[in-house]
Amino acid sequence: MPTQLVILAAGIGHRFGGLKQLTPVGPSGETIMDYTVFDAAFNGFDEVVMVIRRETEADIRAHVDQGFGQHLNVRYVFQETDPGRTRPWGTVHALLAAGPSLRGPFAVANADDHYGRAAIAILGEFLTRPATSPPTWAMVGYTVSDTLPPEGAVSRGLVQADDGFLRTIEEVHDVHRDCAGIVRDTDDGPRMVSPKALVSMNLWGFGPEVLAHLEQRFAAFRSGDPGPDAECYLPEEVGAAVTDGVARVAVLPTDSRWCGMTSATDLEIVRETMATLVAEGVYPRQLWIG
Repeated sequence: MPTQLVILAAGIGHRFGGLKQLTPVGPSGETIMDYTVFDAAFNGFDEVVMVIRRETEADIRAHVDQGFGQHLNVRYVFQETDPGRTRPWGTVHALLAAGPSLRGPFAVANADDHYGRAAIAILGEFLTRPATSPPTWAMVGYTVSDTLPPEGAVSRGLVQADDGFLRTIEEVHDVHRDCAGIVRDTDDGPRMVSPKALVSMNLWGFGPEVLAHLEQRFAAFRSGDPGPDAECYLPEEVGAAVTDGVARVAVLPTDSRWCGMTSATDLEIVRETMATLVAEGVYPRQLWIG
């Protein structure tokens, strides 16, 4: 059975100002997702499920066909936007779109986050473990201080763990650095966040049973009459599974370097990071040859 990696690549990129999924960051025009897929292939993954929008299909297919599409099996699925909405329904909806293409345990990653080879390796190893009852899923945890840009605010899944397993996860917004340290903005004012706090960067390992849970949670979300910009976030719904006893989630710590693109100001940082990794020999100057 193929070991599958789901790439969430249907984002619109309002803050970035363009299609960041295809923005070159490597010396030979590689994108962030090229490096993630390269690390996945290095660790035994052999199939990629791309969750995309129909309007970006031609451009993404053209890029993939010239690169990792020549080395791994690639499936394409579409995250549709409902009439009257200008944006997709979020990461839960994106993963549900991939559901019919999934055959067994699988990993999930964002197209615009670089996670590091060690992080992909520990997740790949996790997916080979025997199934448990109740199911055990996994998330790779990063310290929040290692995931924040020098400037600007971002959203993060703030994690509380006990004995290596997820206890709670909270999607928090407007997390940023200031002169006092790391803070998050709330309705009651700014609150400090420990720089060693763990966060989820949407690097997950699941069994196929997660899809039934997400179907139920997404239906409940829709029934609550969410606003036109509301999204159903994967970290929150995984946290609900833990609270409800549906599954346990192993928190896999990593010291891998993370970088990603939220806004255009992140681009040069990502390019510098990838240039360093190429210079160190972690990656070749051209990922996909032949």
